[in-house]
Amino acid sequence: MQRALLAALLVGVTAPAVGIHLVQRRQALMGDGIGHVALTGVGLGFLLATNPVWMAALVAVAGSVAMELIRAYGRTRGDIALAMLFYGGMAGGVMLMNLSATGSNANLTSYLFGSLSTVSDDDVVAICLLAGFVLLVTVGLRRQLFAISQDEEFARVTGLPVRALNLLVAVTAAVTVTVAMRVVGLLLVSALMVVPVAAAQQVTRSFAVTFVVSVATGVAVTLAGTVTSYYRDVPPGATIVLLAIAVFVLFTALAAPLARRRSKVPAAAAGSAGAECDVDVPATRRPAGDAAV
Repeated sequence: MQRALLAALLVGVTAPAVGIHLVQRRQALMGDGIGHVALTGVGLGFLLATNPVWMAALVAVAGSVAMELIRAYGRTRGDIALAMLFYGGMAGGVMLMNLSATGSNANLTSYLFGSLSTVSDDDVVAICLLAGFVLLVTVGLRRQLFAISQDEEFARVTGLPVRALNLLVAVTAAVTVTVAMRVVGLLLVSALMVVPVAAAQQVTRSFAVTFVVSVATGVAVTLAGTVTSYYRDVPPGATIVLLAIAVFVLFTALAAPLARRRSKVPAAAAGSAGAECDVDVPATRRPAGDAAV
């Protein structure tokens, strides 16, 4: 349980930290596609008797780079190529898992939907190292990543290496999928990258505040979902995602009152400023030169 809580904490921080850039770039489903490809790495890890987390990370990184190149250069046939990559990754993972001597349906299910009881010490070490890389990129390059997420053309004009940064975002998303698959599962990891960000956007207006609120939401739902899964014996991935959706519904309900309150503040400020102007500087006492100024 201690290993599971640590893994859940790291997932709650890293998934929204990367997901906010995917949402801004309208690539919310990219995590789902990477999860399909990462399953091939899991099956390959069992087949070669190595750590499935590290093998999944390598295959997911390669798949994410291929996705970014297809997105950048594949014009009319790009969607077909991506579909083949996604479904091929899922089919390859299932096939390799069945060919391995240690793989089983139970192993496959734990990676697809998450499992608290199967988080080992080696998994925790791998998750900590991969999460450290994700945080180093998302925090250290936050200004550059924000620029390419908002407007790639403007970022290119300012001299930023847009292509390299796009590839870095794809690689970071792949690493995040690998970090989250032991807790949330490969099929549900995309929800944890998107839903906390979408929830935060309902009640925030700036990118920085959205980042903080989405990370806080991710940590809250992953820890709460992990504890609930342990005591109620329910699937951890499904519990975490349902809690994230519940937070999104709550924030959506709070969005309308907050918007009305924000709209009243500028109106009240404008009214008070006008009143002060009328009292302090009456029109009959203003110098004649004021009109020219």
